[in-house]
Amino acid sequence: MAKEELIEMQGSVTEVLPDSRFRVTLENGHQLIAYTGGKMRKHHIRILAGDKVSLEMSPYDLTKGRITFRHLAGRGPGPNSSR
Repeated sequence: MAKEELIEMQGSVTEVLPDSRFRVTLENGHQLIAYTGGKMRKHHIRILAGDKVSLEMSPYDLTKGRITFRHLAGRGPGPNSSR
């Protein structure tokens, strides 16, 4: 049996909450509570209010999400420079 499909969205962190949770406003205006993914927590990636993030949501509960990527200003997700 396959896992359910996750919905990928873009948003902006509006508030940092206790217990490493964040209030995120999506591009379409909806707000939800999100937490950092395991790899982000493992590599100590800090997320601050105002950061642009990518997150995954379950189609069954659109009020919660998992942050998977923090977008840096001036850089986009793309291939690294060749050596």
